[in-house]
Amino acid sequence: MPERSGATGLYDPRAGDEPVRVSDLEMTGSAVEPPRTNCFSVYLIEAGSGQFWADAARFQFAAPALLFFVPYQHIRLQAETPVRGRMIQFHANFLCVETFHAEVGCSGVLFNDPHGVPIVPLDRRANASVRKLVDGLQQEQAGQQLACHEVMLAQLKILLILATRWKAAATVERTPAAHDPRHPLLIAFRDLIEQHYRTWHTPADYARPLHITAKTLGRLVRDHLGTTPSELIRARILTHAKWQLLHTLRPVKEIAREVGFTDELYFSRLFKKATGVSPTYFREYETEIRGGSNLSMLLSPAPILPAASPVDTSGMTNP
Repeated sequence: MPERSGATGLYDPRAGDEPVRVSDLEMTGSAVEPPRTNCFSVYLIEAGSGQFWADAARFQFAAPALLFFVPYQHIRLQAETPVRGRMIQFHANFLCVETFHAEVGCSGVLFNDPHGVPIVPLDRRANASVRKLVDGLQQEQAGQQLACHEVMLAQLKILLILATRWKAAATVERTPAAHDPRHPLLIAFRDLIEQHYRTWHTPADYARPLHITAKTLGRLVRDHLGTTPSELIRARILTHAKWQLLHTLRPVKEIAREVGFTDELYFSRLFKKATGVSPTYFREYETEIRGGSNLSMLLSPAPILPAASPVDTSGMTNP
């Protein structure tokens, strides 16, 4: 098995790690960079405010709220006022978001959407519901009674379903102007990425059919999504590559070529920079701790967005 090479905090059932765990979260002024993990993470912010970086994207947050992060993601948090909350982490062995999304859509709403904002603000009623569910998770974790994992799985599913409902409602009703993915150019950009991410790798490739400059596209993405066009393109490429590595035995070289990289080493460096591990380690480690169950899933790539329809940009002008 290859060396982890900088990745720490990985769930490993062979070491007795639990597939779901709840822990307390406290931060003051100093920045915090949690170790990379192969778990999905949900942060319940119960008090305080600050900002966080999910890879290169930066967002503001304030209590009460839920924050969502995906496996192997680089996370950095900075408290502006003292932050208190709780953190839920779970591995796909416990709940596979890639399949659970077919039931509730959480993979495209809460997780794995580089075009969205990984925050769900909570009103008073929603906050009370979430705190009750997280209290229940902690009690089951501490008690370790009969079928505790089944109870925790049910509670976690309810939490994700409710968060998906709240996030979808907020997107329609009151998406903050500072992070509004509904801008028509951003919708068109998203659809173009979904169609062409395997072959178009630069912002200029997408700016041309949108009839804007790469500089304008960069400003739009930064102002509305807190990141860069290059990061959005890279994220979609890596989502495809991770799926292929997890659910097929295709050679890394073949997967790299499929997403437009003739140089396997360059692709591997890109993958390692984004996840902290090499493509080979990612596949071998995850397949081993899942007992090969990941290879029995459907082999077609799972889209993170609905199938894109042809984009009509004829009426679009520079903002």
